[in-house]
Amino acid sequence: MSSLVARRRHPAAIAIVLLLGLIITGGLYAAFAPKNADAASSNTQTAAAGHKLFLSNCASCHGLDGAGGDGGPSLVGVGAAAVDFQVGTGRMPLANPGVQAERGKPQFNDKDTAALAAYVASLGEGPSVPSSSLTQGGGDIAKGGELFRVNCAMCHNFAGSGGALTRGKFAPNLMDVSGKHIYEAMLTGPQSMPVFNDSNLSAQDKKDIISFLQNVKAESSPGGWSMGNLGPVPEGLFAWTIGIGMLILIAVWLGKKAA
Repeated sequence: MSSLVARRRHPAAIAIVLLLGLIITGGLYAAFAPKNADAASSNTQTAAAGHKLFLSNCASCHGLDGAGGDGGPSLVGVGAAAVDFQVGTGRMPLANPGVQAERGKPQFNDKDTAALAAYVASLGEGPSVPSSSLTQGGGDIAKGGELFRVNCAMCHNFAGSGGALTRGKFAPNLMDVSGKHIYEAMLTGPQSMPVFNDSNLSAQDKKDIISFLQNVKAESSPGGWSMGNLGPVPEGLFAWTIGIGMLILIAVWLGKKAA
């Protein structure tokens, strides 16, 4: 009997086990919960800073709440990627109204651009800024070339050198554009450009296209002077102005010599 009493569980054992469980749970929560709270607080502070920048630089066109205003479209739902592209390439704030916002010197540094993007993203769900793993190349160059020729070359030229569109608009040269901004342009479709979301061009497809353009930029021209890779237009202009001009000069010289 005494041995059975010795082996009997102590009445406080269950309470001790529960207390240990609470301590472990509380420790795990203390280890992980503050990081999430700090991240949420940081995002809120960034968006708040972006709101101040928005009111002083963007609200005159896009409205105090970003829902559109005097000449500026609504920014609700455009996402952080659209802001990062437009502001990061110097297209916004727009200096002068015109048929197309042209690339210029960025008016905001990276921190302020991120703050503006965070604020606009808080107005409504939209495309986010892509990760660096998708925008720094390393994709399938051959597949990217095929995708570019099918989806992009009709406007941007077979080598990404740009081209004219209708009504004074144009497709810009892509050789000096960063991979991040190329990805964001495909994702958001700025101005005359169509939107290539993940339904028609996957994230990997976009990465392949960027890799192809980076390869075009880096490769040499085995044929000599590429004339900007603009195709038959500069080549024809060269033939008419230089080639035919030289023939005319030779004909005039021969005529004078004969006389």
